[in-house]
Amino acid sequence: MDMKSYAKINVSLRVLGKREDGYHDLEMVNLPIELHDVVSVEKIAGGDTYIVCDDLRLMGLKTNLCQKAVEAMRNRYHFKENFMIHIHKEIPFAAGLGGGSSNAACVMMAINSLLKLKASIDDLVELGRPLGADIPFFFYLKPAKVTGIGEIVEPIKCDHPYYCLLVKPEKGLSTKDVFVACDEFEAKRIDTEGVIKGLENGDDDFVSRSIGNDLMPAAVKLLPEVGEIYASLMDDGFTLCQMSGSGSTVYALSTNLKKCKEAERKYSKLGYVSILTKTLL
Repeated sequence: MDMKSYAKINVSLRVLGKREDGYHDLEMVNLPIELHDVVSVEKIAGGDTYIVCDDLRLMGLKTNLCQKAVEAMRNRYHFKENFMIHIHKEIPFAAGLGGGSSNAACVMMAINSLLKLKASIDDLVELGRPLGADIPFFFYLKPAKVTGIGEIVEPIKCDHPYYCLLVKPEKGLSTKDVFVACDEFEAKRIDTEGVIKGLENGDDDFVSRSIGNDLMPAAVKLLPEVGEIYASLMDDGFTLCQMSGSGSTVYALSTNLKKCKEAERKYSKLGYVSILTKTLL
């Protein structure tokens, strides 16, 4: 079974506070985007489950999350089958785009289908949540308001698709490091309901006044290039612009394809990872 493993962006991200278990309660508005990896899952006889990624830099971390996904499914459903899993990577690593979580969600959905386990989305969310906060979102793959530590997903409407320009420094950021550093900064005003209303009504000006990311000051402290890219995109005239997740990717949303293509070429020439994709509705 071959599955497209899509990425996401956080249109906005509020950090509401730190929990006793060490996680942070969040309030986010997420959009899935067309940029995707391909996850291939095949049943094999005997042996063990093998996970191969065509980007050797990611073999350790990425396979660990997917391996945990397999074992979570095995522990719940007690199957004996093993699998050959191959991940073709297009989503940048340590980018705030949810690539690893998306891969794990695809592995769980593929096993559910291949073995006819009949697990519901709620069942998969329950199994996936302890593995990674972004995993539940990828079982829905719809524009959504996401709360808790990422396990509460409420689909929303988005009036129209956007072209989505992703610009990422060569270096990535550790999610853990960014969350530790974010506790040093005071949260700014972010209007989550305003973002949702603006997306539903196609009011880009309203969205631009409402968006924000509480993790961005910490990311800029750890990797100043994030702030430089953001400022440059704003100077280019992109008003729907923000960092995604814990970084290091900064995105710009626009309905102007020509403008996006020109910016994609510009940032690629400057040495950044520069990818032009679209939002999924």
